Amino acid sequence: MSETTFKEAWGVLQKHAQTLRAQTEPNIDDLLSIVTESVAAYKVCQGRVEAVEKALEEALQGSGAERKPAQAAPAGPAPAGGDEDDDVPF
Repeated sequence: MSETTFKEAWGVLQKHAQTLRAQTEPNIDDLLSIVTESVAAYKVCQGRVEAVEKALEEALQGSGAERKPAQAAPAGPAPAGGDEDDDVPF
């Protein structure tokens, strides 16, 4: 038995999401299989994402690169004509 790929599992999730969105009334008879298949597909996707994150962390540690948190951009240009420490907007 071959292992399900991320792409296949993602396709299952998308198919089931579309099926549920398109329903005008709930189809309880199919709900259990949809939920069961979706949970299994989600676990495949989650496992692949975690594996990729781990591989990236290991690759970055091995290269000497550090993960730096994103810095917030300045709020805007400094007010004209004056004291930058002054909190008064006029």
